[in-house]
Amino acid sequence: MGLQHTLKALSDPIRREILNLLKEKRMSAGEICEHFAVTDASISRHLSVLKEADLVRDTREGKFIFYELNASVLEEILLWVKDLKGEE
Repeated sequence: MGLQHTLKALSDPIRREILNLLKEKRMSAGEICEHFAVTDASISRHLSVLKEADLVRDTREGKFIFYELNASVLEEILLWVKDLKGEE
């Protein structure tokens, strides 16, 4: 995905908080929903946006889907920002 798509996914505070949760451990959608006062459908949509931006990966295990952080995309963004700032 392009940088614009990734930055758009990062622009929402709920999606950023989901990434914060996933930096600690992989979680099921239900576990993620427990941390927010919004509908399950809303969290599902946020997870879809994060997945489309390749910021999270999902794995199905039985009837559960587990999500985990894809740090490689975040590393690419950090490298771009460093380059923009003229840092090595």
